[in-house]
Amino acid sequence: MELVKNFSQSKVFKNLLIAFIGTILLAISSKIKIPFYPVPMTMQTLVVLLIGIGFGWKLGVATVSLYLLEGIIGLPVFSGTPEKGIGMAYFTGTTMGYLIGFLVAVFFAGKFIYQDNIIINFLKLTFATSFIYLFGILWLGMLIGWDKPLFQFGAQPFLLAELFKILLATFAIKQINYLKRKF
Repeated sequence: MELVKNFSQSKVFKNLLIAFIGTILLAISSKIKIPFYPVPMTMQTLVVLLIGIGFGWKLGVATVSLYLLEGIIGLPVFSGTPEKGIGMAYFTGTTMGYLIGFLVAVFFAGKFIYQDNIIINFLKLTFATSFIYLFGILWLGMLIGWDKPLFQFGAQPFLLAELFKILLATFAIKQINYLKRKF
């Protein structure tokens, strides 16, 4: 009985440690700005997909939830923080829909069973990523009004960068699954 209790506690500790490391990776990825056309890109959405692929949907959703909680309580983990504000005021600004979309994207990225077929994997990751922009555009519409060109503001400038990041994640699947089997 003691062995089962120790195993369970060590698994919980291991998962908490993995989730915490995931939030650090997300925070770092939100601060990296790579010059890209037409807008600079961060690597956050790539890391969201990689967390889903690598951690699975349960630990992936827990990791992104912890990351969002860190930002909501005022830690400068989001892109643009602390320069543009922190905490709940920043969270409920124009990026909230995208941040909530991270939860859905990591869920699907973690829930999918990946194939040896690169095209199918690419389509699955594109589907997962689309929720980031769907939620982002819906939230923007609520904030700035539905009469604005929301797709043009909220998604179009990022699509080329997203294509690049989805391709990176697609080609990383085999390596991530290999690492998962090793550990």
